[in-house]
Amino acid sequence: MIEVLSRLTKLEHLGHPTASKEELASRFTDLVPALTARQALIESQRCLYCYDAPCTRICPSDIDVASFIRNIANENINGAAKTILQENIFGGSCSRVCPTEILCEQSCVRNHDAETQPVKIGLLQRHAIDNMQFDKHPFERATATGRTVAIVGAGPAGLSCAHRLAMLGNDVVVFESHAKAGGLNEYGIAKYKLPDDFAQREVEFLLEIGGITVQYGQTLGVNLKLSDLRQQYDAVFLALGLGASRELGLTGEDAAGLLSAVDYIAELRQADDLSKLPLASRCLVIGAGNTAIDMAVQMARLGADDVTVIYRRGTESMSATEHEQDIAKAHQVRLKTWAQPQQILLDEAGRVRGMRFEKTRMDGARLVGTGESFDIAADAIFKAIGQSLDAASINDALAVELEKQGDKIHVDDSFRTSVSGVYAGGDCVAPGQDLTVQAVQHGKLAAAAIHQDLLSNSLSKKEAA
Repeated sequence: MIEVLSRLTKLEHLGHPTASKEELASRFTDLVPALTARQALIESQRCLYCYDAPCTRICPSDIDVASFIRNIANENINGAAKTILQENIFGGSCSRVCPTEILCEQSCVRNHDAETQPVKIGLLQRHAIDNMQFDKHPFERATATGRTVAIVGAGPAGLSCAHRLAMLGNDVVVFESHAKAGGLNEYGIAKYKLPDDFAQREVEFLLEIGGITVQYGQTLGVNLKLSDLRQQYDAVFLALGLGASRELGLTGEDAAGLLSAVDYIAELRQADDLSKLPLASRCLVIGAGNTAIDMAVQMARLGADDVTVIYRRGTESMSATEHEQDIAKAHQVRLKTWAQPQQILLDEAGRVRGMRFEKTRMDGARLVGTGESFDIAADAIFKAIGQSLDAASINDALAVELEKQGDKIHVDDSFRTSVSGVYAGGDCVAPGQDLTVQAVQHGKLAAAAIHQDLLSNSLSKKEAA
């Protein structure tokens, strides 16, 4: 099986957390406690059930927010859950990781100075999903179409597409490179956001629809070819995610003590005993997004003494929301802005001892260096400067024909690529905000387009690849 044996060999020289396994586990429970039944009932009654609800209009997955909240107010938890899941089969994880503070809750009509806060939509969605009690899977498959679709990638986009295609009566084979399905939910989200085995339980629930087979250890560009999939299946959906970490472009980037943040997060999420993880007393995280915040906060929770997030612009330009920034500050994480990485500082053994930065400023609309530099000591540096499409995954004779937009795959409004019969969605395609909820929506909409094309006989696995 194609699985990275250990991503943390570059940190072997570091120490380990001093807290016990049990103490560390207690630090990685849910970031925010769940609502009790009474709290959920009271909160749901704050909703005005707007006719043209702005919260629904801004939801990337088109959940009828007012409807599911009304169901909670009527103590119909299953009804609320089904309303959510029929639009977003990953409603449980999205209730925990979706930036509701800049989406539905920001748009809530209760969100004004007089009331001080919007309806707690995210927590209400979590309450509905966590407390649903269906006797069987809430959705049934349609009459079999006799068609089979290949999906590459078992993350939110791929599995959302698989579930909807299965509902519509198609058979689906999902090819996944890792040992577990779930994508970033399993390997890339902060452990305190999706604790325990929540990601796997959500996958297991999704697969209960039937008609979906998952094959693990299958990697496009290694033991899978797009040309083969196109010949063997009626359609192909690429949900590749972004598997390659961007580089800083500095000398010494391969030094011990410097690592991609997503690699560490993946190991942390799979670790049975957090006390065995390597831990730097002084950590630098380079980046400005949610991954940077996730990394920094988790290092602080593991017991790092000094954690700093470095960004070349100001906090107002950070892609991490103010809510995420506040989480970092609550964990004593420093946010150092207007600083551009300039040089990796190494000790006599060639290991990271810090980083030199150049102060930056805006010159009109252009970011420029000031010529003034400063050093920050660190035992480990973590890169969280973004991911890109792994070029090796799309290098066979057919895959190279995929039209790109920047470093992502170009698709039309129905998620069709430039190659007939091949669709794509999620983080690997050009449009989007790289949000879990949007990846789910991509998968759902792509499934509808694939199904319609199959019904119209515009696709055939016999078509020349």
